[in-house]
Amino acid sequence: MKTAVLAFTEKGGETAVKITEILEKSGYSCEGYAYKSVANERLTKFDNLAEAAELLFKACGALVFVGACGIAVRAVAPFVKRKDTDPAIVVVDEKHRFCIPILSGHLGGANELAEEIADELGAVPVITTATDINGKFAVDMFAAHNDLHICSLKTAKLISSAILRGEKIGFYSDIPHGELPEELIGDTKTPLGICVSYSSNDKPFEETLNLVPKNIVIGIGCRKDIDIRAFESSVKGVLAERGVPFDAVESIATIDLKREEPAITVFCDLHNMKAEFFTAGALAAVPGDFSASEFVEAVTGVDNVCERSAVHASGGQLIFRKQIINGVTVAAAAKEYELDLSKGKL
Repeated sequence: MKTAVLAFTEKGGETAVKITEILEKSGYSCEGYAYKSVANERLTKFDNLAEAAELLFKACGALVFVGACGIAVRAVAPFVKRKDTDPAIVVVDEKHRFCIPILSGHLGGANELAEEIADELGAVPVITTATDINGKFAVDMFAAHNDLHICSLKTAKLISSAILRGEKIGFYSDIPHGELPEELIGDTKTPLGICVSYSSNDKPFEETLNLVPKNIVIGIGCRKDIDIRAFESSVKGVLAERGVPFDAVESIATIDLKREEPAITVFCDLHNMKAEFFTAGALAAVPGDFSASEFVEAVTGVDNVCERSAVHASGGQLIFRKQIINGVTVAAAAKEYELDLSKGKL
């Protein structure tokens, strides 16, 4: 995770360097910053906090402020949007006595980041999220740790509130998992529940929170020189029809004949998405039952591109077969995956 540490005083600068070293040793991509009057040469200088905060808020997965909470709050307030997209924000006092996550505690990982920093500095982590202080299962933390897309933050909030009231929450999953925590029950008769599957259309409960694993590979085929808008509309249209959130798509895959296809190149650049390309021979060797087409085989050398590409790139199973819209074929497969339900608590 790309992380920035910001300080405003000489003493704070010393603490910022310590935190930067801690996070770098833990595998973070981390850089320390300080106000221009701070002499510490190990820190990159800034002269306008608002400008620095805006840039780093957009570029980083986490920001650590060394100083007063008020400074951090005012610095990031104009840029706060959604709990599922905002970076983790943690505040450490300059004498590193306390470490306080103030934004994106669960989904952004601020609570755990604060715990990690505090443990190394000998500080006290100040965790205030209700499920954590009550030792309860937190659905947003569970989703973050298992790389699950939360389809409704409103329903997630309802579930957290119900858990805090002591109510049992139903749990249904198409994905393998271990023993359920005490707050969840494997019963679809409960009015409120969590459903982990590859389609947000699955509604086993009266009020269902759909969680979709973000390990989906879409296999693509398209006619030559297709318009990028038509291409994107078709891909998203198929996914929406099948209930697959676009945010759950990890990558796309297709035949190497499409390596220079403008629509695919632009689509991947726009969405910062990886594309994998395979030869006809590699696709033909993929085992499985696929929707064969003589026309596709005559053009590409293999009887099916999108299904075989999705399976080959994912190493998993199809979650839906070839769908055709406006000259674009789309199929999807999911990588092998197992839930870790122990990751719902600190």
